[in-house]
Amino acid sequence: MTSTDEALQLSDRSPGRALARGIPPLETLRAGASTGIGSLPHRSATDAARFALAEYDVPAIPSLPRRCPAESMIAQAVVGINGVTAGQYGSLAVDPSAVDPHAPVITDIYTPNFYGMRRFCSVAVAAGFEGPVKWQFVGPVTLGVGLTRAGLADDVAFAVAARAVRSHVSSLSVAIATELPRSPQIIFIDEPWFGELLRPGFPIAPDAAIDLLSGAMACVSGVATVGVHCCAAGDVPSLIATGPDVLSVPLRADLAGVAGYLGKFVESGGRIAWGVVPTDGPMFASPDRHWRDLMEVWADLADRGVSIEQLRAQSLVTPHCGLGTHTPIVAERVCRAVREVGRRIADSTLRDVRA
Repeated sequence: MTSTDEALQLSDRSPGRALARGIPPLETLRAGASTGIGSLPHRSATDAARFALAEYDVPAIPSLPRRCPAESMIAQAVVGINGVTAGQYGSLAVDPSAVDPHAPVITDIYTPNFYGMRRFCSVAVAAGFEGPVKWQFVGPVTLGVGLTRAGLADDVAFAVAARAVRSHVSSLSVAIATELPRSPQIIFIDEPWFGELLRPGFPIAPDAAIDLLSGAMACVSGVATVGVHCCAAGDVPSLIATGPDVLSVPLRADLAGVAGYLGKFVESGGRIAWGVVPTDGPMFASPDRHWRDLMEVWADLADRGVSIEQLRAQSLVTPHCGLGTHTPIVAERVCRAVREVGRRIADSTLRDVRA
């Protein structure tokens, strides 16, 4: 087995190809399997790792921004970018004269930014875990917006963001595979700013944004199951146009309006990760309300010609977004509600949707 350092060096030379012989593919996944989105609120990385292994059907490797601000998604993304530093409260400081969009971006997994990931792998190895794991990383569009807001010119910001995300995603996938060589990986590229893509004044054109996100996913396509997550009301056709294996979006009634796109997506083998439990606003103690909401959307999609059997077979369930701003007790309640909705999906029939 190669060392982590050797694997990272190999990834820097050949992004997206080093794992082709090593990571096992994701062959099957139970209908309604639950997983997580992004952060957890724990201050102990060991507790967070144990929580993720216990509370999700597919453990989601957590980031822990409450334990250390360096684990926020933007702070992780700017690691190794010359001329860009992350502040304690999510701000970015930029020296435009030092930023080179053609410079390599080196991922140092031993920085505090990736401690939660490292600890998860250690706990999983100690537990003998060999199942699939899911993790996510900020996308180039969202990182690019952050860099423009910090003072970089638009063209430089998005070029730097594209290079950084590709480098980090490739390197982290190798590092995880080194520790968990039998675990298939599901990687979500997290693009909250895609929700603003079609609004006037957005700093990048839709076609260019789609290309950037597609390129980020392509660097690990073929060696992992790759998805895109947008916690905002993103334009679903644009998200699907980027070419994900998994589309991760919060459940909302207006998804029936894009039934044609969703139908073609699942027909082509795509999976949908439904954000069935809100992470802001009302959180119901019982999963019944979330189950009814999902069944109403599925019934509307069925009325528009989408195969419910395909939706069911190719569905995952998640919270709407990360749980880092909540308490561990609330996170546990949300995850258990998500898992219960997933169990009902596994046991459901078309009759349940029509009921």
